[in-house]
Amino acid sequence: MSISAEQVKELRRLTGAPLMDCKKALEKAGGDLEKAMTVLKEKGLSVAAKRAAREAKEGIIVSYIHHSGKVGVLLELNCETDFVARTEEFKTLAHDLAMQVAAMAPLYISKEDVPTEVLEKEKEALSKWAESQGKPPQAVEKIVEGKLESFYSTVCLLEQPFIKDEEKKVKDVIAEAMGKIGEKIAVGRFTRYAIGEE
Repeated sequence: MSISAEQVKELRRLTGAPLMDCKKALEKAGGDLEKAMTVLKEKGLSVAAKRAAREAKEGIIVSYIHHSGKVGVLLELNCETDFVARTEEFKTLAHDLAMQVAAMAPLYISKEDVPTEVLEKEKEALSKWAESQGKPPQAVEKIVEGKLESFYSTVCLLEQPFIKDEEKKVKDVIAEAMGKIGEKIAVGRFTRYAIGEE
């Protein structure tokens, strides 16, 4: 099956992936645009997994002040090269992540950053709640595990639903960007300020 230049351009417009990757994905998907998008997404996620071990020592610090002037964020987004740090795509991602922090007020970057004592307190509170509902001991553990995922999606930036597309988690958006940009991308740190909060 021959793939037209228009099909390749359309897939590139939708995904931002390189032209050759778009062409190969369309060929693999038999010209089906939806399937080709899935192929590109899977490729991007596998590339992101390979890049996870690399060091990201370059990057930028962005600031975001909400229009009300009552919430502000400083966020460090890292990548491998200064060249990528200066691209519009990278700057846009950094800005979107700063907006995410302003809107959703995460406390930590990832699950691994949650202090053990905070996690133990949360587990204990969830266990007590499940037991108070009259749940049997074997069910309590499963309930706690399920509720912990909800806890992580509230307090961990990477686990939160992305504010611009709630079908995706923030970590998925970063993984897709890594696939497109071709470098490891990681949130270094962030600070959120809100009037009246400590």
